[in-house]
Amino acid sequence: MGAQVGDDHTVITYDRRGLSRSSLDAPDGGATMADHVDDVHRLLAAVTDRPAHMLGCSFGAAIGLHLAVEHPEQLGTLIAHEPVAPGLLPASERVRHVRELEELQRLYRDRGLADAFIKIAETLGIDPVAQDTEPGLTPHPMNDRRRAGFDFFIRNDFTAIARDTLDVAALRDTPVRVVPAFGRTTPRHVFDYRCAQELAVLLGVEAREFPGGHNGNTTHPRAYATRIRDLVAE
Repeated sequence: MGAQVGDDHTVITYDRRGLSRSSLDAPDGGATMADHVDDVHRLLAAVTDRPAHMLGCSFGAAIGLHLAVEHPEQLGTLIAHEPVAPGLLPASERVRHVRELEELQRLYRDRGLADAFIKIAETLGIDPVAQDTEPGLTPHPMNDRRRAGFDFFIRNDFTAIARDTLDVAALRDTPVRVVPAFGRTTPRHVFDYRCAQELAVLLGVEAREFPGGHNGNTTHPRAYATRIRDLVAE
């Protein structure tokens, strides 16, 4: 996907704090949502003095929404693909999905990654067995680095999501062009889809459909890249 978008854009990617090659100075301290937002703010400040177009998927979309409120001068467009941002939801629904995240953390601690992974996929509307994909994809087997990433994500970032204090009302006034997005095959009742739809209602805009489901950027990278380029060019 990066190669296609990179044909006419400079693409900046990074390993989010605590994942892959991005280690923590104090591993036991974890990372808050504020830490993640500040990381993106500093990264963009280091590489450009112009507003950037940002694609945020899932947790990355939640980070992007914070940036749109707290540092709007750094973004021109934010494509927020299925943001995991409970604050966008009505109160009763928000409480239910936060509990869902907490239950997934308990399942992971009690039974390990294999069982938790199945339930996380179900929660996000992903069918890892029968999901549609583009032809010719390079498989990414579960290795130690990816296991460590999932460990940090479940133990730390699920908590950051549950405790998020996004100023939802302030999103209405951001000058950033925020594009709520959802996957074509994402079930309409799940947390991530509902957040995208509530964001669209909040902003008074149309939520845009992308190829695949919650992880369409990995299952349909070429079609996903085309969709990004089309939306940025609008």
